[in-house]
Amino acid sequence: MIIVKSREEIELMRESALIVSKTLGMIASEIKEGVTTLHLDKLAEAFIRDHGATPSFLGLYGFPNTLCMSPNTQVVHGIPNNTPLQNGDIISVDCGAFKNGFHGDHAYTFEIGDVAPETKKLLQITKESLYVGIREFKAGNRVEDVGNAIQKYTEAHGYGVVRELVGHGLGQKMHEAPEMPNYGKKGRGKLFIEGMVVAIEPMINLGTKNIKQHKDGWTITTADNKPSAHFEHDVALVDGKPELLSTFKYIYDALGIVSNEEDEFRQNPLHI
Repeated sequence: MIIVKSREEIELMRESALIVSKTLGMIASEIKEGVTTLHLDKLAEAFIRDHGATPSFLGLYGFPNTLCMSPNTQVVHGIPNNTPLQNGDIISVDCGAFKNGFHGDHAYTFEIGDVAPETKKLLQITKESLYVGIREFKAGNRVEDVGNAIQKYTEAHGYGVVRELVGHGLGQKMHEAPEMPNYGKKGRGKLFIEGMVVAIEPMINLGTKNIKQHKDGWTITTADNKPSAHFEHDVALVDGKPELLSTFKYIYDALGIVSNEEDEFRQNPLHI
């Protein structure tokens, strides 16, 4: 069952989402060659708690950490460890925060040092596909309209769209209805309803769409050991249009990136 949110609840969810956004911005300033993902995980937990929230992922389904940190060939659900990041790595950082009874949840894939051109392009196209999908989250459309748009955009570049892992509804629970796949056929799936909040998160592989799960029960890697990219935003359906609750602005500020990519998805200026 889809749980519709009131305007007041959406604003509470925006607060949770922005704590995640700020956490990722802090991580952007700290992520560099030689740093361990476990060190970054501890920084994130302290940052979230200092902002009056609790880490959504810590203990969720038994997950042992605050961040899912998935480098290179890992798709999602990577467990932080003491292995230092290396020049040329990429790493998906997925984060959640719970405050005022609601979760925020989004992700960004970072570059460390000199990343291979074909991998940089994978990140660029995957992030672009996120916004391609968000544009389809609007009144009159259905779940697979979003997935179809992401699939067409990324497969046109020869990339593999992961099938087993999907986006989801978001609210008082981390995972609510509906599931939001990154593939599909136009006109299929649940009809979008005013007040819905979803996490849209393309997970796109440089090579095959196929994945494998490791013995730790969490880590997911590409079946051909080629890189994977992952970007995620929290989006509400407000006045029939997609309204971003999360932002990459804090990441961009930390990295010196200028972008207006989010402007079309904000009906009101972001108060930060």
